[in-house]
Amino acid sequence: MRFKNLKRKRVKIIKIKLQLFLLDNLIWVMIIFLFIFNAIVVPKFFTYNNVLNIFFHISSVGLLILAEGIVLLVGKIDLSVEAILAFAPGITIVISNRLFPEINPIIQIAITLLVGIFIGLTNGLFISRFKMNPLLETFAANTVIRGFVLLIIPFSIINLNPVYIFVGNARTFGNIPIAVLTMLFSYLILSFIMNKTRFGRFLIATGGNPNASYIAGINVNNIIISAYALSGFFCALAGLLAAGRQSTISNVMGQGLVMEAIAGAILGGVALEGGRGTVWGMFGGALILGLFNNFLTLLAINVYWVTIIKGSLILFAIMLDSLKKRAREVLLYREKLETLGTIILPIKENNKS
Repeated sequence: MRFKNLKRKRVKIIKIKLQLFLLDNLIWVMIIFLFIFNAIVVPKFFTYNNVLNIFFHISSVGLLILAEGIVLLVGKIDLSVEAILAFAPGITIVISNRLFPEINPIIQIAITLLVGIFIGLTNGLFISRFKMNPLLETFAANTVIRGFVLLIIPFSIINLNPVYIFVGNARTFGNIPIAVLTMLFSYLILSFIMNKTRFGRFLIATGGNPNASYIAGINVNNIIISAYALSGFFCALAGLLAAGRQSTISNVMGQGLVMEAIAGAILGGVALEGGRGTVWGMFGGALILGLFNNFLTLLAINVYWVTIIKGSLILFAIMLDSLKKRAREVLLYREKLETLGTIILPIKENNKS
């Protein structure tokens, strides 16, 4: 009887662990379902060129999701990601063309990335050192930076150097865009950082419990600043891809993408309160947004409905985050009870005998 009860409880624990696993990887269940649904409903969806097109169109927003996700992991938020995307390449090209018309395009790329890092560092310093509210600070930063973009780029910048737009414009074997490979490589690098380095562990710890992290000897302020700097880097890289894809730099580049970046990160399992999330979950968030956009485009849905559906998707992401948090707490509580039962039950049986 004792062994039957123990076996039953162990089966329950395994079921709870499986439920937790599915909950943490819900994004991939959703992607599989949406992919199958689209393949059945949408004509010419399941073709090589269309799948490639989905990945190509999520390359920029995928990097923005990565940028937003890093900041969310430390329990903060960044509303300036879309403005950095436009400002970093815009200011680089405007100044270098006016002051150094013969400048090497490789240097222009490096400056673009440094501009993104600098803005990220500035945001991080204001938030960590001056204790400014991250929502309000980055909202103000977004407004100021977008204003500068409108000021310095009244008209689209054309005739960009082919080397400067290479990562966003060129293609390689199998017609695969370099932009897609750049995005995937960025995810691989950040995945390594998060899983194999102290910095990655410190990011999660800071977001999970900043006070405990501080007591444990982690420099919380430096981690937050580093997260924002890394976020700025990926925003600037997203700007390079966007400029390459369009072969121009316009003052509306990235406009409205901040909410998609937040929604993608949350759909991918990054907790709004920080401390929980994975890099490949963020990639799943980018992919599901790409599938939705492709679905709406191929079916030629009215543009007004597209806005409504995208807004609903963002609302769904926020609701899903709340529901997943509650479900996770319930499952973890049940797992503790069942685990405790497997310890107590043999003791009770021994006492009876």
